[in-house]
Amino acid sequence: MNAATLKFALRNLRQGLAGFKIFLACIALGVTAIVGVDSLARALTDGLAAQGRTLLGADLVISRMHRPAEPHELALIQSKGRITEIISLRGMARAHQKAALVDLKIVDQSYPLLDAPVFDPALPLQKIMEEKDGVYGVAADAALFARLGAKVGDQIALGDTVVELRATLVNEPDRIGAGVTLGPRVIMNRAAFEKTGLLKPESLIRYAYRLLLDDPRDENLGAIDEALNSTLTAAGFELRGRGNVSPQLTRNIERFSQYLGLIGLTALIIGGLGVANAVMAYLDRRRKTMAIFKAIGASGSHVFQIAFIEVMMLAGLGTIIGLLLGASLPYLVAGLASGILPFPIAPHLYPDRLLLGALYGLLTSASFALPILGRAHDLPVAILFRDDSSQEQSKVRRRYVAMTILVSLALFALILFVARERQITLFVMIGISLAFLLLRGVGILIMKWARSVPHPQRTEWRLALGNIYRPGSITPALTLALGLGVTLLVAISATQNNLVQLVSSGLPTKAPSFFFVDIPARDLAAFDQFMKVKQPEARVSHVAMLRGRITEVKSMRAETVVAEDNARWVLDGDRGITFSTTVPEGSRVVEGTWWPADYSGPPLVSLEADIAKGLGLSLGDMIKVNVLGRTIEAKITNLRRVDWQSLGINFVLVFSPNTFKGAPVSYLATLTNENGVQSAASETQLLVDAAEAFPAISAIRVREALETVREMIDQLALAIRGVAGITILASILVLAGAVGASQRRRIRDAVILKTLGATKARLLSAFLAEFAIISLAASFFGLISGLLAAWALVAFTFKTAFTWPLGDPLITTIMAVFVAISLGLIGTWRVLEEKPARHLRAS
Repeated sequence: MNAATLKFALRNLRQGLAGFKIFLACIALGVTAIVGVDSLARALTDGLAAQGRTLLGADLVISRMHRPAEPHELALIQSKGRITEIISLRGMARAHQKAALVDLKIVDQSYPLLDAPVFDPALPLQKIMEEKDGVYGVAADAALFARLGAKVGDQIALGDTVVELRATLVNEPDRIGAGVTLGPRVIMNRAAFEKTGLLKPESLIRYAYRLLLDDPRDENLGAIDEALNSTLTAAGFELRGRGNVSPQLTRNIERFSQYLGLIGLTALIIGGLGVANAVMAYLDRRRKTMAIFKAIGASGSHVFQIAFIEVMMLAGLGTIIGLLLGASLPYLVAGLASGILPFPIAPHLYPDRLLLGALYGLLTSASFALPILGRAHDLPVAILFRDDSSQEQSKVRRRYVAMTILVSLALFALILFVARERQITLFVMIGISLAFLLLRGVGILIMKWARSVPHPQRTEWRLALGNIYRPGSITPALTLALGLGVTLLVAISATQNNLVQLVSSGLPTKAPSFFFVDIPARDLAAFDQFMKVKQPEARVSHVAMLRGRITEVKSMRAETVVAEDNARWVLDGDRGITFSTTVPEGSRVVEGTWWPADYSGPPLVSLEADIAKGLGLSLGDMIKVNVLGRTIEAKITNLRRVDWQSLGINFVLVFSPNTFKGAPVSYLATLTNENGVQSAASETQLLVDAAEAFPAISAIRVREALETVREMIDQLALAIRGVAGITILASILVLAGAVGASQRRRIRDAVILKTLGATKARLLSAFLAEFAIISLAASFFGLISGLLAAWALVAFTFKTAFTWPLGDPLITTIMAVFVAISLGLIGTWRVLEEKPARHLRAS
């Protein structure tokens, strides 16, 4: 390339963007999706980090299950700054013949260290919690008022005592830092809590000590964190700093953003088809100008370079538009979602995300433009003397094929290099590549079929079939764009349908109706007898449970272990653990052997197989778990496969029965109605009766938990469909571009046919038949491939049986056909309006 080449390219661009609007839109749309999703994810995680102190309610939180800090441990923590103690556990609130699971938060006089919660009425927290006429006050989430049918001023039962609802909890700044809750929040003081009778050695209680440093600088926080870690971790404490408010939430944001980013990348790749169509139309418009260049001595390489520079400059413009729109998305969401999200968004410009988006846009443009621009090299000068389209049949030289392959490989390598989950990304890219090849094959089959069928008598059908297989047909582009778009939408719809069914009707017929938590050992027999009286036909299963935290994996500290995403959560904090003489129901040993019922040797542990793989563990490896302040080293003696869908009681970690001999344990129980699902009214009554008879036992209604999960699936699906909508818009642009690229040929044919007596109605019928045949074939392929993609995702990722839904996918397919036909006809309307006389005079 030289200065003259660049000069010619710039001069050509002065003619404007005619014919390149769809080109720009396709690139801008894909880049917007990728940069927007990435930037929004970064803004969310940055918001967590920037407001970590507020969201955590401190600079550092030191917490432990079951046991409060010993005096010397408390003195050590207090020596580093101001502290407040927070106790949290589950309980059952009762009022008006109703009961509800609640999350109790017990605070002291020092709470809060930072931003105070907001209440309605706006009273000071200590005023709300004070004792009046022998009754303490509490503040609760609005959800609790709704579930119990209560109002401010009503009294509710908690454990063995009664408290007064004195305020609604409107905003709790430090809620995210406290972790996931299963019920509405109730805030009370220590004096009220001690009257509930819920403070027992076996209760699942977490003691958290929030530390606010006198010197909050990062380097000081790091030094104190390290000093306390070395002393307190061995005693069973877990430390979490303000920079790591919610590890699981951060990982979920990153993982979800990657999935959405892959959909955005799919939109960009589909948009590449629009690039190809626009470049084809560009060559069609500029072919005589290029022929003139060659006639006056320009080489084929020179002509190619001029065209390539023009196209890549326009690709750069489209990329810049996409970068601007994508970078603005976090600011837009921050403005619209202010006060809706439980944490602030911190939007910024992220140069690395912008650079990545620019590379995606330019590499995708080059990948799709090069093989078409390569035809300009051998464009014949003869087209100056006769009007034909023979250049479209010319073969592309090997050098341009090689350049296309190299650029495509560079794009593929870049996608894999920046991917967080390379295996999933690789599968997606292979899937897209296979879909491209298959849809290309479908397009070729459609063209061969149209060429081979007997010529129909009706002229309209002959014209339609001819348009399908003729050189320069829109069949390949329309098949690819529509097929990929329908595949994506059907896959999303079918996957959502299966996941919703999984948490509702797709569950086992005899799934538990309730989980009962924190059953004291001394009350277990009475609890069983109670259930026999209340639910004589129900089956009660229970198992001992403790809470423990994995501290070491194969002599490595848990926080230094590089685990796969599916297993990382096991190392994040305390986990439920148990012990058993036999293999738990719903599990099967897949590797190793179970210990004897009378085993009395060193501690052994059974691990769930997928978790073991994610942690890099195998038979014979050692792990350390801190339980009740005692560190236990156990040898992995077998691996289990767990059927989590049964909703039975099962644990990731199951120890040999002698491991926790003499330890204070509580029990977890399930209640399963052998005659099927109970009515909501009978479940509510049982909940109330159980809460009154056993105030210390918490009950979780499976029906409500599954409804919460279903709502979450619907919300996630809505977000995915939103991004997938960009892919559909890209498909629409590709369709418009394909019609535009064939516009000159269609006008020429229409002029000839009108001259021979064809009417608008007959031409419209021919176009309708053409678009209908291609759309039906491409959409049918998209329906089948989308269902197969959903099956693979559900069967191999979620590892559950797949139900073949037809309702939503069929509706999606029919709508796609209708939209494709409608847009095709709208795009060709100009052809029908052309007057033959003007073109005949020009010829």
